[in-house]
Amino acid sequence: MNKDVFFGTIPALLTPCTAERQPDFDALVRKGQEMMDAGMSGVVYCGSCGDWPLLTDEQRMEGVERLTKAGVPVIVGTGAVNTKSAVAHAAHAQKIGAAGLMVIPRVLSRGQSVVAQRNHFKAILDAAPDVPAVIYNSPYYGYATRADLFFALRAEHKNLIGFKEFGGKADMSYAAEHITSHDDEVILMVGVDTEVYHGFAKCGAAGAITGIGTIFPKEALLQVALSRRAAEGCPEADLRARELAEAFSVLAKFDEGVDLVLYFKHLMVLKGEEEYRLNIYETDALSPSQAKFCEAQFHQFNRWFANWSKQGGVIAECM
Repeated sequence: MNKDVFFGTIPALLTPCTAERQPDFDALVRKGQEMMDAGMSGVVYCGSCGDWPLLTDEQRMEGVERLTKAGVPVIVGTGAVNTKSAVAHAAHAQKIGAAGLMVIPRVLSRGQSVVAQRNHFKAILDAAPDVPAVIYNSPYYGYATRADLFFALRAEHKNLIGFKEFGGKADMSYAAEHITSHDDEVILMVGVDTEVYHGFAKCGAAGAITGIGTIFPKEALLQVALSRRAAEGCPEADLRARELAEAFSVLAKFDEGVDLVLYFKHLMVLKGEEEYRLNIYETDALSPSQAKFCEAQFHQFNRWFANWSKQGGVIAECM
């Protein structure tokens, strides 16, 4: 079982839209290929950034299959309101040769039940036994997977190889202390843009799944590289990684909010990518104030990075 894709930086792709507010799969594939050309190890589709609750199962599967056929390693999001749908996405991922699974908890129905979640996870892992999978832990899904359940599942499902943590520092530290440090074969994925430095430098993360990296691939890859060097004990890299994390902080914070897709799509438009101007629902839009704030942060970060990145030293080594 090849799990190499998880040992890199992995952008969570947005869903570009046609003029009819339908998924633009040609644009999706172009973006996936662009991310690979930039140095990413693979992509995620459909996670939260891909608006999985707003797409049909057929649309999600088409996006995954189009990316895979184009040679882009895809980690497939299995978010669903029922186990049958989640299992269908996992089985499809195995059938088409996807690179991995992101196993998302059962939402809405019995979302707080440990028994329900165990059975949900088991069904997904059973449906794709040859596809390496990470459990996606996020406070937004209303359920926290703890160490006892993770290792009970791993004892029966060898394709469960890691843990993606979307929570803050305390959640990341819990995952490192009680789950991913228990077994050298289990990997920790940083799952939120605000905790890249902490995840790598303090918690031993093996890889990162990023939202902001879809907009700023060069900068996100540099942040991971500096954070890895910081984990190895390089003081200069530690300083530079923290400086970049601070400069990224407002843009990265969008990843934690309910409007993350709206902000990230607006940032894409600021880069000149018109296929991200529309959202699937017409009523999903930033307020004029939010848009103006986003634009100011985008331009401020670009100015800062253009100057900061000229310093040489470990920055140049990691770029």
